[in-house]
Formats: sequence, C-alpha cells, structure tokens
Amino acid sequence: MQLNVNGAQAIEVSDRTFGGEFNETLVHQAVVAYMAGGRQGSKQQKTRSDVSGGGKRPWRQKGTGRARAGTSRGPIWRGGGVTFAARPQNHEQKLNKKMYRAALRSILAELVRSERLVVVEDFAVDAPKTKVLASKLNGMGLNDVLIVSDAVDQNLYLAARNLPHVDVRDVQGSDPVSLIAYDKVLITVSAVKKFEELLG
Repeated sequence: MQLNVNGAQAIEVSDRTFGGEFNETLVHQAVVAYMAGGRQGSKQQKTRSDVSGGGKRPWRQKGTGRARAGTSRGPIWRGGGVTFAARPQNHEQKLNKKMYRAALRSILAELVRSERLVVVEDFAVDAPKTKVLASKLNGMGLNDVLIVSDAVDQNLYLAARNLPHVDVRDVQGSDPVSLIAYDKVLITVSAVKKFEELLG
C-alpha cells in the first residue's frame, strides 16, 4: 500500500504494518496493561500490629465494669490500626511481545484509515522556540498532535515542551496510549521505515 507524504511523493509501505484490521479488544488490552504498569501502587495503611504502642493492656481484665481490652491499638480505638489495611500492590499486567506489536500495528492502521496520520519528509525547527513550532503547526492545521521521528531532535523537544497539546517522541518511545491520545500523529518518513522494521 501507499502512504501520502505532505509536499512529496507517496511512499510504499507494508500492508502488514499499516493496512491491517483494527482489533479493538487487543488495543484495549494493550492500553490497560500500559496504564497499569505506570501505577505507583505504594498505598499503605497500618494494621493494629503496625501501630506503635499498645503493648500494655489499658485496664485489668475483670472488676472495672468496662468491656475487656487487651490493647489500645485495636481498630475500634481512636489512634488504633485499620481493620483491612491497604498494602503496596504491583498492578503490572503481562502482555506478550507479539500481542504488544500487533496492538501497535492495529493502531497505526486505524490512524491511516481515519486520516489521522500525517506523513512528512522531515520535521524540525531551527531554534528551540515555542513560538516557531506553534506557528509551523498552525500553518499545517495541527493543534492537538503527537510528533514522531526516528530520533528526538533537541530543538524540537524543547520547543514543544511548553505546548499543552503537543508531544514529541521517537519510535521507541511511542506507546499505545500516546498514539491514541492525540487528534493527529505527525510522523516522518524515517520513523515510518523504523516502525516497519520493528513491527514488520
């Protein structure tokens, strides 16, 4: 199949990478797995055994008329532990490499079908200036955009850093969530070739 390139001749790309069917179930699984992997999972509360103190019983077993109490750190006491305390968790989900690559292929193919993939010969800015990049993107009619190149250009990265709806990634750093999140994906020809190498 062919991909149109802005201001240049169309390029030939593999059907396997850019022309496959959209597998919504697989893409959903990849997105959930990616986002779960980013969770900190460090929430922790103290049970009755974790709270300091409470070793000495508050009053004797019998004869006071009060309910018996062996510690002042039980869950029903003020300053006591939590009954079912939260513990740190690992939320990571396993996703096979084949499945991950298939999900990326599915996303790229859907971007092409929905005309959200904008291919350019090359994309760079002369200076790390936000204004320069913003005017360049406005000229192309791109506001909410992910820029993907084979290697991140430092000027481009610095210029995009202060734009709220613009992100710059290299091919290796492109993940399912970022590819889906933006209205358009601006990609260079060299990045297209690299995607074909990695996913073909």
